[in-house]
Amino acid sequence: MFIQASNYLMNPSDSTRYEILRNAFTNVGRSEDFYNVIELLNPPPDISSYAVPGAHKNLKIGIIGAGLAGLSAAFELRKLGVDITLYDAMEDHIGGRVYTYYFDKDRRYYGEFGPMRIPLSHGTTWHYINLLNLNTISLSSTFPNNFIYVHNTRIRRDRDGSNIRRYLYPLFNLTDFEKSLSWSELNDYAFNSVLLSLTPDIRRELLQILPTYSSEYTFYLNNSIREILEIRGFSQDAINLIASVNSLTGGLLNTSYGETLQELYSMDYMYTYRIAGGMINLPIAFYNSLTSPNPREYDISSDLLGNVNINFGHNVTGIYQNLSNSKVILRYNNTYMTNIYEEFDYVICAIPFSTLRVIDIKPFFSNQKMQAIRELFYVDAYKAAFFCNRRFWEENGTYGNVNGGISFTDLPIHSIVYPSDHIQRERVSSSSPLEPGVLVASYNINQDSIRVANQSLDRQFLLIKRNVEEVHGLPENFLDYIVKNYKTLDWNRQEWFRGAFAVNLPGQKVNFAHTILEPEYNNRVFFAGEHTSVKQGWIQGSLYSGMLAANTLAMNLR
Repeated sequence: MFIQASNYLMNPSDSTRYEILRNAFTNVGRSEDFYNVIELLNPPPDISSYAVPGAHKNLKIGIIGAGLAGLSAAFELRKLGVDITLYDAMEDHIGGRVYTYYFDKDRRYYGEFGPMRIPLSHGTTWHYINLLNLNTISLSSTFPNNFIYVHNTRIRRDRDGSNIRRYLYPLFNLTDFEKSLSWSELNDYAFNSVLLSLTPDIRRELLQILPTYSSEYTFYLNNSIREILEIRGFSQDAINLIASVNSLTGGLLNTSYGETLQELYSMDYMYTYRIAGGMINLPIAFYNSLTSPNPREYDISSDLLGNVNINFGHNVTGIYQNLSNSKVILRYNNTYMTNIYEEFDYVICAIPFSTLRVIDIKPFFSNQKMQAIRELFYVDAYKAAFFCNRRFWEENGTYGNVNGGISFTDLPIHSIVYPSDHIQRERVSSSSPLEPGVLVASYNINQDSIRVANQSLDRQFLLIKRNVEEVHGLPENFLDYIVKNYKTLDWNRQEWFRGAFAVNLPGQKVNFAHTILEPEYNNRVFFAGEHTSVKQGWIQGSLYSGMLAANTLAMNLR
């Protein structure tokens, strides 16, 4: 039986996830990919496969960064009985880029400024969600009715894209061939047909970090999205149309085409969920487990577990190798002191390369690792969340009837993300449009993030309000009486991030991906974080990389 995502499943079991995905892969003609995707995105073997639980209580391990990568690495290494110290530069936040902002003391109304979606295929993420006993809710809407506002033209999104062909095609100077294609055919020719042209074995490479890749895949890794579309014969107006209708893809035209292929391969946008009450509940659950003397999440005796100390407000400023004993020395500052030194047997570096770039490293890591630290591209992302006194977007009318989902536009705001908490319409009494709600009024990436953010808060607020009014066909100043509070965040301006997430430019996966994972200082320093994974920008990448770094470290203890 095919289980539709429109059932709004809560807390899907593994068997339910697999059933939905198996049918989805079959429907797009890639049934063989189901098993490969599940295998490659499920968690790696448990750390006990490489080291005996509780057998290394004499070891001292430092972890730089208490984001999800650092937390998952600590969670796994604790099984070995080691003494773990996590350093995080932020004083009042855990979870790295996971950032849930609450507008009310009861934590009912919130916006997600970091990751906000969990695809069904991201098995490592689901492993920890289940282990930490977190609740999840589907983000899929039964009747998507969002807007596309492009070229000063407002249309409703429809499943087959007929509105795009009817109303938007005439606004672009498309070739006769491009005009002859439906929107789904045009989009498939741009992306899906390329994926299908690769053999199943080559498609596996999309979710692997290898020393070398096949020539077929390397071709797409070494060219940008724009370059591949041009090679496939798309006119500049067709590229503009594609970039405008999906503005988040449009913001990344200069990045590697391989980035788009790997997200299509594992269906990262088709069936997605959120963590009930906010994504921040995931790192909080890790924190509660790691700081508990008797955590329930482990299936080994608590007396075998190591101790974990999480130091907030501790900024690591130097990584050094002790040449006499090969141990690793970390230099850090805290609120009260500067230039404090501590020695460790092993270290896991789980901070972005954008912040590692300004840390003193002596001796240097390998030449190619240092090159990756300098060059790896971090895309900016900007979000603005509006706390509204009523959900105007859910009201009946030409500017409403929207419940969940995303509207796209070629305006500077790029996209509008609607709250999903009213999707389950059977709870009519608790889903009135007169209830307050939080609208992510702007989610944009790359150039427009910088352009919107690089002005005063008042000007940002005014620009975004007017853009949202324009997308919805609202009269000017309508939102002045609706928006009661707002919050903005530009990741480029966050001191301990300096960018939202890593995205490979052409050639960077080929040149850096394998090198980034290689340990340094005679297998004493290991690396984790979404930037070290095949799922850059996703929770999956952080969690998998943390587990992998812990396992790799454990293998060195044999």
